[in-house]
Amino acid sequence: MRDDQLGIGVVGCGYWGPNLVRNFSINPATRVVSVSDLDPGRVGAIKQVYPAVEITTRYEDLLKDARIDAIAIATPVHTHYELAIAALKAGKHVLVEKPLAPSAELVTRLIDEADRRGLTLMVDHTFLYTPAVQKIRELLLSRELGDIYYYDSTRASLGLFQRDVNVIWDLAVHDISIIQHILDEAPIAVSATGSCHVAGSPENMAHITLFFPDACVAHVSVNWLSPVKVRQTFIGGSKKMIVYDDLEPTEKIKVYDKGITLDAPPEDAHQFRIGYRAGDMWAPHISTTEALQSEVEHFVDCVSTGRQPISSGLSGLRVIEVLEAASCSIAKQGAPVLLREPYGTRQRARAIA
Repeated sequence: MRDDQLGIGVVGCGYWGPNLVRNFSINPATRVVSVSDLDPGRVGAIKQVYPAVEITTRYEDLLKDARIDAIAIATPVHTHYELAIAALKAGKHVLVEKPLAPSAELVTRLIDEADRRGLTLMVDHTFLYTPAVQKIRELLLSRELGDIYYYDSTRASLGLFQRDVNVIWDLAVHDISIIQHILDEAPIAVSATGSCHVAGSPENMAHITLFFPDACVAHVSVNWLSPVKVRQTFIGGSKKMIVYDDLEPTEKIKVYDKGITLDAPPEDAHQFRIGYRAGDMWAPHISTTEALQSEVEHFVDCVSTGRQPISSGLSGLRVIEVLEAASCSIAKQGAPVLLREPYGTRQRARAIA
């Protein structure tokens, strides 16, 4: 291992872990030192593909290994906190699969621990690193769409049913992280309804509404019981509108020069004439770079420079707070739940007090 390479340990070799191993292995700035999983068969499969990588069924081996600078965690949600806090206390930088932890309280502890030790804590909100979402954020920040009226998303498929989280923690977490990233603001309230159609399992479908300080509103529909896979989002603005279909092989984003115009007759300012504008549609060029590849590069850069990641612990906390509020709203049959001020604002207020 070169002295300038970042030593990586990966824990969890189920669905997502092998993708992390692959992307860290091809990055010239990193080297996967060791991989851990409780299942000997899973780590054995990694060893066959990557003979130089050491394998173990004991997570503690990764924590004690001085060659490992950072640990990537891809395990069930209920294990995230214990594994991440142990890694931070062992002096390792940490990348955790979404969601960061099962509760906002536990996420706050992780943030404080990472800050205390000067370590990078990053959550794997992979969609934030897709070229499509990066392009959408660029269009919104440049005011290409004008004032944003709505974000409307459907994320559905047949399965996979999770045992330790419901459908909003599994699927809606993607849209909530995307919404807060591209709009660059946090919602002030959330309302949600959900249904469970399998006895003994959590909600398998849900509808979530996020309210923002201005006129913007976001709707997210998620479903594990859909006959077809759907990953479609509509974003409407005062100037233009976007259709984002993540399943499209080429034109994932389409920008429509469509909208409405409101004209008030001078004799009656309370009556509006609504006109419709229909212009061209264009599909911006989208890079084919794999999102996880960009995310791994960003993680390495943040570790080496000390910069805050795009999907930092604070970013992950805001997502968890929305998920908790949505779960609370579901329990109250859709009653709106107010969200607290962002964590950084609360901390500054305490310091001033």
